[in-house]
Amino acid sequence: MKKVLITGAAGFLGSHLCDRFIKEGCHVIGMDNLITGNMDNIQHLFALKQFEFYHHDVSKFVHVPGELDYILHFASPASPIDYLQMPIQTMKVGSLGTHNLLGLAKAKNARILVASTSEVYGDPEVHPQTEEYWGNVNPIGPRGVYDEAKRFQEAITMAYHNFHGLETRIVRIFNTYGPRMRINDGRALPAFLSQAINGEPLTVFGDGSQTRSFCYVDDLVEGIYRLLKSDYHLPVNIGNPDEITIGEFAEEIIGLVEDKNLEVIYKPLPKDDPKRRRPDTTKAKEILGWEAQVDRREGLRRTYEYFRSVLQPMEA
Repeated sequence: MKKVLITGAAGFLGSHLCDRFIKEGCHVIGMDNLITGNMDNIQHLFALKQFEFYHHDVSKFVHVPGELDYILHFASPASPIDYLQMPIQTMKVGSLGTHNLLGLAKAKNARILVASTSEVYGDPEVHPQTEEYWGNVNPIGPRGVYDEAKRFQEAITMAYHNFHGLETRIVRIFNTYGPRMRINDGRALPAFLSQAINGEPLTVFGDGSQTRSFCYVDDLVEGIYRLLKSDYHLPVNIGNPDEITIGEFAEEIIGLVEDKNLEVIYKPLPKDDPKRRRPDTTKAKEILGWEAQVDRREGLRRTYEYFRSVLQPMEA
């Protein structure tokens, strides 16, 4: 039985990864300091013998007894509302946390996959974004604490690969959605869905012409799993290249709820917010045989049902 450490295990992506690796017959050690994670996301796993949980901050020394085969580093605040409120913790988990986990991987002779992000491309001047694009990031802007933490994470991961011969993998994650997203995490989809379910106007920042490309969580997890098992050590984009404007996306969300007459209100675009985002997934197709399978209509339906199940008991 392969033994896997997943950091950020109680978060949106981390919890889905725990499910997947248990399904694959692995023994999963989940680790989270719970500053943004939610124990409800992994509560169903505690009855299983092949799951254990450590309440720990990876920015501090990380010790796991026994052998380890894989480490997946997904610990980090990941939405603007989080990393603007916790800028120093965000920088520390991307730098000190990554350093600690790379050291652990080296000590255990384990393969490590780190979660990078499309944010390393900043407000891109190349479209769609390929892995070879170096990005357009403002290092001292409000988003810089997250963007630069992830860029450093990639750099130190490659240093460990090149200097120590460590087995490393880097996934650049584009906008992902699905069940277990935090309702109040500040990103467009949770904000739109919670507003729509509550019959409130949907808030669009900017004029709504900026674009995103939304990938359903099951597709992302499949891509991550394939990348971990592959022999490819350079960064790989994982995302759904089906691009849509935020204005159009708001209208799609309104289409899910009973009240089709909800208003859309506009507020100023935050500083350094990317204007366009779409992954070039050629590498994922060629190297991993991966491409997104769940179309946005079906993914949104599943996510809407989850949000409705969470929000309606709160109202009652």
